[in-house]
Amino acid sequence: MQADMSDTSREPDVVSVEYEIAGSSEHSGEYVAENILVDRPRDHSSRWSAANTAPNTKQWIRLRLKQLCVLKSITFGKFYKVHPCNMKEFIVLVGMNEENMTEVLRASLKNDATAETFSIRSRNRAGMPFPTKYVEIVPISVHGQNFNTSIWHVSLSGITDEAYVEQVRLRHQEHREVVALRQVLKHLRQRRFLTPVNQILAQSGLQLEHPLVTSLHEAFVLHGDWPRAEQLIRDSADAGLLRSYRQACQARTRWTRIRGLDADGDVPCRRGGHAMCMDEQNGVIYLFGGWDGQRNLDDFWAYDVAQDAWRLLCVATSREKNGPGPRACHKMVFDSKTGSIYLLGRLGDADRIDPQGVATRAADHPEGPVMRNGTIEWPAEHAFARDDTRFARPLANITARLREQLAASTSHMAAHYSEFYRYHTRGLDAGKWDLLSFDTASSGGPPLISDHQMEMDCEAQVIYVFGGRVVDAEWEALKFSGMYSYDVRTSKWKMYNTSDAYASQPSIPSRFGHSMVLDPKSQTLFIFGGQRDEKYLSDMYAFHIPTNTVTELYSNFTAFGGPDPCFTQRAVIDPEAQEIYVFGGLTRAKASSAPILESESPYWIYRYDRPDIPGKWSKILPDHNPDAAWPQPRYAHQIVYDSRTKMVYMHGGNGGLEGDEPLSDSESRPSSGDSHARAEGSRSRSRGGAPAPGADTDADAEKRLDDFWRLEIIRPSYEEITRRVLFEIRKQQFREMCEDQPSIKALTFLQTRVSEVVNHSDPEEAADFRSLLSAHLLSAFPRTAPEAPSTSQSATESSPSSVRADSPPPRKRSRSNSPTASSKSVIRWEKDPIEADDSGPSPERFRQRTEMFERLMAFINEDAKQPDQNLVDMISGDTLVI
Repeated sequence: MQADMSDTSREPDVVSVEYEIAGSSEHSGEYVAENILVDRPRDHSSRWSAANTAPNTKQWIRLRLKQLCVLKSITFGKFYKVHPCNMKEFIVLVGMNEENMTEVLRASLKNDATAETFSIRSRNRAGMPFPTKYVEIVPISVHGQNFNTSIWHVSLSGITDEAYVEQVRLRHQEHREVVALRQVLKHLRQRRFLTPVNQILAQSGLQLEHPLVTSLHEAFVLHGDWPRAEQLIRDSADAGLLRSYRQACQARTRWTRIRGLDADGDVPCRRGGHAMCMDEQNGVIYLFGGWDGQRNLDDFWAYDVAQDAWRLLCVATSREKNGPGPRACHKMVFDSKTGSIYLLGRLGDADRIDPQGVATRAADHPEGPVMRNGTIEWPAEHAFARDDTRFARPLANITARLREQLAASTSHMAAHYSEFYRYHTRGLDAGKWDLLSFDTASSGGPPLISDHQMEMDCEAQVIYVFGGRVVDAEWEALKFSGMYSYDVRTSKWKMYNTSDAYASQPSIPSRFGHSMVLDPKSQTLFIFGGQRDEKYLSDMYAFHIPTNTVTELYSNFTAFGGPDPCFTQRAVIDPEAQEIYVFGGLTRAKASSAPILESESPYWIYRYDRPDIPGKWSKILPDHNPDAAWPQPRYAHQIVYDSRTKMVYMHGGNGGLEGDEPLSDSESRPSSGDSHARAEGSRSRSRGGAPAPGADTDADAEKRLDDFWRLEIIRPSYEEITRRVLFEIRKQQFREMCEDQPSIKALTFLQTRVSEVVNHSDPEEAADFRSLLSAHLLSAFPRTAPEAPSTSQSATESSPSSVRADSPPPRKRSRSNSPTASSKSVIRWEKDPIEADDSGPSPERFRQRTEMFERLMAFINEDAKQPDQNLVDMISGDTLVI
């Protein structure tokens, strides 16, 4: 049984773990390994330094823990200033003994004076924690070229509670026994030693695979019962055993432009930085506020999915009792239990005007006016206009309007106070607003923030808020908020210490314009991307709420096939599918580069099996349909997800950056790789792709949008996947008919039964079907003693055929590596005593069917089948390597 982070039983506290030096590679001079035991950042000699600078020479330090523990993190102390000998890239391995070490971390250190803490992978693939006795640090590179690598100080943190660690050790040892036994069982069954397999299963009570898969092996390999094998595949699909294969298939988009109107023929106007949330039960999407390029908005809308119609709930909530004022860069969440909407944060028209008289100017309008002591002032560049009588009256009118706007915007909200609102969609108070807090910071909550993220656990009635830029009198100074939770039942805020760089576990750097989603099943928050200082981020963290545990999944997900560092991207999660969908945003490959909008497949999927273990990133590609609609790239947009219908809804945002050439209004799918025309002198641009649907030529310089879209993520259906498996089964049936039956009967079977499960519109699959005639009917299999497949065998024999563009990437599968059959061979694939005397395939056919069965297993969930790897492939020389 797998343990996972959904187990909410609290682990013992993480404490400092003491260690001693078990050994190291050769050191330089007085810089012995024992120096890393103490932290003396100003002592130039308090470090370990390698003796060699050769890049191919392995350098290492091995630590022996003074007590067995579940290791959680490693911290590297540094010299008090930048040093060329500082270690850069490194690997950390752990183990119970020095001969069998497993890599648990691969990362790099910055060349600065700040200590860095990294989370250590402390659970195996099955989700079970494992104990550690030895730790090995292997430097890979150094910051200074041709300098000896130095490590100044190392400290470790983990769980040392004796009772807990002993339980972990026993469970981990039992798990290793099970893994080894299942590997042996697979090997014996592959070699037709069926009697010992049955005996071991009966005696141990172990389950090698799902019962349907066991029955499939009997029907397919032992009996050649093709109808029974096909029915078992259909049963497996119904039982969800093909789910992983489907999820791993290439995902594609199917966008639909939503054109519903309200009763007056209106829709929400162009905007970015607004907020949306969804009542999935009733199929209603709520939209509030945003920035239209001229002013902040406070209109409140609802879209009914079934009716395909908008409804204006309120033209200006600032006029409602307890209603929120105009704002942008705020967040809303919907409580499915009570039907309440919670709203927090803002960037209002007056939030960047310093009430103390310090002149500040909105970042969006660097050339605009400022307010000082209540007086509107224009920058020096406009002095000519101020002194010219022709401009006196227009400037006076503009100044008056600005003063009115500022007065209106501050009348309903005190500057820099963080109000917290609730809106009722059900019950006696439906349609009413509550002001839950005039200032959340005064009650232990976050300060006034913008571009933060907010998620709600409806079952637990807890709201989580992380990050965001602090909005205060010192707008020019970047400040960021941390992690908070709000308990709806008790009306109390709680602050989490997740951003402390000096804590004993990894911290989540605060940021704004990031993404955060909640997996309620495992009680885990995923946080990634965004901006800190001037840098776009590509890191990703998992925060396990019950244990307050932070796990760094990626320091740079771009290096692992993910998107470039991104800002104002939007993300939603499907906890059931264990997938996160990421949409658009600004990207920047390097901090010095200008931000760009990706127009060539700017949508991504992050798939995970366990929230605390890095998953896999993949792009969502456009639909094959050449007439399909496709929204143009954007940022500062909003999306919601309907987990019942598996639909994503996207509205508005900014469709370009200042200086970009206006895009077309035509609705057409993007081209593949063709660059569109660009305006000369543009400082930041969209990358690749043709004009896309919903583009806006008349909007302001940043092309704010008002289009509304529905997205369905397309993958092969279970019926389609079942068809692919049936094609594999009938190909094997056809091969055997070519050997055993008249050619005309085999040909008829090929033209009817095989042809009906072939997608003839797929060129690769059609070619595979045509090749069956020449490969098998015209030249039947030789009836000789079984031989081991050649290591240079064709791809057709070593991997599943019909490799399609939307199939999952092939897994690294093992060759059967069977020894050559001879009179002295111990492996002959002869009938096992358990098989009936008058049944069972020949040795050659058993081997052939076994290879085909291995190919069928590519369609089955990993937890429902035998191990993927072959036992003989785990042997290196004379040593078993697991």
